[in-house]
Amino acid sequence: MRPLVRAAAAAGAWLVLCAAAADPADRLANPSQEARARALFRDVRCLVCQSESIDESDATLAHDLRQLIRREIAQGESDDQIRAFLVSRYGEFVLLTPKASLGNAILWGGPVLVVAGGLAALILRRRARPATEPLNPQEEAALQKLTRDGRD
Repeated sequence: MRPLVRAAAAAGAWLVLCAAAADPADRLANPSQEARARALFRDVRCLVCQSESIDESDATLAHDLRQLIRREIAQGESDDQIRAFLVSRYGEFVLLTPKASLGNAILWGGPVLVVAGGLAALILRRRARPATEPLNPQEEAALQKLTRDGRD
C-alpha cells in the first residue's frame, strides 16, 4: 500500500509543479517575486478562455501574459503598474476583479434597480385603482335580467 501512496504523492507533486510553470525556466529565481507573479496570474483573465485565469489556462496567450507579468516583476514594476499596463492594453475586462467605479456600479446595480422600479410601479398601480361605485337601481335590474336569461 505504501508504494501506491508514494506514487500518488509523486504524481500530485508533479501536477503542482506543472501548474506552477510549464517550463521551470519560466519561473522567477526570487521566490517572493514568483509568489507575486502567481497572485497576479490568479487575478488576470485569459482572453482566449474568458472563464478562467491565466494561472489555470493552457492557452498560448495565457502563457505569453504569464511571461509578460514575470518580466515586468523582474524589472521592478509594482502590481498596480502591471495591472494598469494590462488594462491599458486589453481593457478592464482582463481583470477578474475589476476596480470599484461608478461605471461598474451601474453595470451591476442597474438591473437590480430596473427590477425594483418595475415592482414599485406594479404595487403603485394596484393601489391607485379607483374604488368601484355601487350599481344604481337600473344597472342592478339589468344585471339581474342578464343573469336570469343566462340560466334559462
